[in-house]
Order: sequence, then C-alpha cells, then structure tokens
Amino acid sequence: MSIIIMLLLLSVLILVHEAGHFLAAKMFKMRVARFGFGLPIGPTLWEKQIGDVKVLVHAFLLGGYVAFPDDDKELDLPKDSPDRFMNRPVYQRLVVVSAGVFANVVCAFVIVVLAAALWGHMPSGKYDIYVKDIVAAKTESIWQSGIEKGDKIVELNGIPVTTSSALITTSQLSKKNDGKVDNRFVNENYENLKKLNPAFTKDEIIPKDILIKLPARKTEAPVVLSQNVLKGLEKYKDNQLSLSDNQKNLRDKLTEKKYLISDGTFTLNDLAYALSDNTRPIYLKVIREGKTIELSPIYPNSEGIMGLQMEIKEVLIPTKGPKAIIVTSAKYLWEQTSMLLYGLYQIFTGKIPLKDLHGIVAITKVGGDIIDTSGMFSGLLLTALISLDLAIVNFLPIPALDGGHVLFLLIEKLRGRPLNEETVDKIGTAGFMILIALMVLVVFNDIYALITQKL
Repeated sequence: MSIIIMLLLLSVLILVHEAGHFLAAKMFKMRVARFGFGLPIGPTLWEKQIGDVKVLVHAFLLGGYVAFPDDDKELDLPKDSPDRFMNRPVYQRLVVVSAGVFANVVCAFVIVVLAAALWGHMPSGKYDIYVKDIVAAKTESIWQSGIEKGDKIVELNGIPVTTSSALITTSQLSKKNDGKVDNRFVNENYENLKKLNPAFTKDEIIPKDILIKLPARKTEAPVVLSQNVLKGLEKYKDNQLSLSDNQKNLRDKLTEKKYLISDGTFTLNDLAYALSDNTRPIYLKVIREGKTIELSPIYPNSEGIMGLQMEIKEVLIPTKGPKAIIVTSAKYLWEQTSMLLYGLYQIFTGKIPLKDLHGIVAITKVGGDIIDTSGMFSGLLLTALISLDLAIVNFLPIPALDGGHVLFLLIEKLRGRPLNEETVDKIGTAGFMILIALMVLVVFNDIYALITQKL
C-alpha cells in the first residue's frame, strides 16, 4: 500500500510540474495543443477536447507533457502565426519554460509547511548520540576511558558531534596500519619522542645503532562489530597525511617495543609518523547527569572499532504558530537545496560513482519503506525533497531539459536571433539520447539493487 501511495505522490509532482508550464502559457494567452498526464507509451486511458486544448491521460502515469502548436503537425499553422510558441517574445518563453521548476519549488514548500503545521515539529538535521551499550568486552581502553551507558557524546577529538556518521567515520579513520595519519597525532607523537630523546632534532638522521626510547602505547584485541561506514567519509580526511614507504617499513617494526635501535635511515619525524599509524587515540567528551566529562583516550583496534553501540535520537524543532512554521520550513528547504546541489557536484566530479545513481524504482521502494517505518510525516518530507530535486535537475543546462531550453533562450536574447533550427535539433537529439542512456543506467542500478537486496 505504501508503494502505491508513493507512486501516486510522484505522479502528482510530475503533474504539478506540467501544470506550471500550462498555467504560465495561459497567463500569456498562449495556445496549448495538448496537456498530457503520463507518457504516451501504451494505450491512452482518456482524452477530451476542452476548448482548444486536448487533455489526455496515458496508461504510463509517471510522466507528463505540455505540447504547443509548433509540435502538432496536424494543425499546420503558418510559420509567422502568433499561436506558435517560437513566435512569442523571449521573456514570455523564458517564463513558461521556467514555470515547471517554479511550480515544483512552490509545491515542495507547501508540503513542508503542511507537515510542519500538522505535526508541530521539523527535523533539525542534528542528532543526540547516546551510549546504548559497551559491546566490546576485550577492548581494554573502552573500560579504562570511564565511559558509561547513557552517556551523551557531545565532542569527538575537539569537534562537536551532531551525527552518528561523525563518530563511526572517525573511529574507522583511526584504525591502524593503513598508511594514513592525522597531522595532529604526528605532532603529539613527535613532542613525546622529543622529550624522551632530547639529543636529536626533528629532521636529523639518527645514527646507526643508537637506542631510541619510544613512548608508551596501547593496543587493542580484535573485536568484530557490524557497523558500516556511512557516506560522507571524505570530509573527515582533511587532516590526513600519507606515510612514505620508509615510514611504513619503520611502522611495521614498532609493534609493542619500548625501545628501537636505529638503522641509520630515519629521523625523529619519521618515527612520529610511524607511531601515528600504529596507535591513534580518540578523545571523547560526554554529558552525564548534567555534567560535561572529558574521558581518557580510546584506542580503536586495527579494524577501526571502538566497541560502542549507540542510540541516536533526532533533535526536533518545534513549529508553533504561523511564523515558526514558515521560517522553519524555508530554512529546512534551503538546507536540503544545498545538500542536493552538493550531491550533483559530487556526481559531476566523479566522487559519487555512476553505479550509485538510482531512479524512480529505488525512489518508490525507499519512499514506501520510509512511510512504513517512519510514518506519513517522513513520507511527506521525502515527497517535498523529490519535488525540490525535480526542480533542480530540470533546471540543469542540459538539452532536452528545461534548463537546456532556458540556455537556448538566453543565447537567443544575447544574439538577437535564435540559433539555427537544425543546430538546436541536433543538440536536442544528443541531449535526449544522453538522458535515455542515463535512464537505462539508473533503471539497471535500481533493478540490480532490488535483486541483491541493497534497497
């Protein structure tokens, strides 16, 4: 049932988009030949001539279109006819072409306002993270840190914690022996080494057969905890440095030693790098019974596991009164827009691989699951997000999309005349073929994800 609801909601969003084009055209008293609900694939379920507009409902409901007399060969209008869309002023055509995007943005805002008004709150995008259980009995530093069940984790390595991904990812990035180290820990280890070995400077090669004192280090027994690293890993790698081959070889010699005899090939700084890849502490700050407590450092094991099971509680923003509803809804949509734009940036720069792109099948499945598990509130917010996504994607300057038409119109305005019709057709055909290829790809990804139960 939830999947059917999601399909209906998606169909409504597409209808809203096309209605935006239609109403804008009628505002300028433009002639519209056809208004189609659904795509002209398979049988037409219903059609009726209403005034000069033929309204059609197609069997394949996930789509829609507004056709102008230019596209209807049956009308055979003269080339200079004012009924032709191409003969209208550029500004009118710009408004009509952009109206679908505008309609989806307005629709998204209305849905969010409705959700905020009916449920009396909105998600903040922030979460309170609590220690539900300490599940790694063999992880010595967990017990020594002083952490307890029910602690609210508020700070991680000096950074405020508002999402579970920050905690999980930092734990994974703290795993040993992967050739990546945090600059802060390198500096800390160098200072400890310098105190124990004051005779040597940072970049001085330590003579062969000299005994080097190593700072005390902690290790962990292997612990298996099923916890995936969430997406967004890259932003936690900003402070990371890579080890040289020499530093990696040095790291592998350290293990549990308290002393190291120099072979005359490394500096105190190399040793600091090697130590940083062998032991990486995580510093947590928690709130317990209203008091902020700074815990002793925790050392994840070689798998990057701390041994904590977390409980995540979403922080909700109350929306009481019209002003709070409108302001909170607008802020929520602005934040979601920023996230969607960043997601597109990651796609175009290759940071999100093509195999991770999904389409209508995945949206329907995930949307249905969200309605089942989280209720209609989350379902409405997802619908608003999809409407916003439709607006943003459609406004991309790609031929065959609204944004592509806007680009052609802007070029026409700057040149004082439209581009050659044949050129526009060729570019439009190429853009359409790219979109078809992309649709095939996302449908394949969706089906594969369903078969492999990744959705």
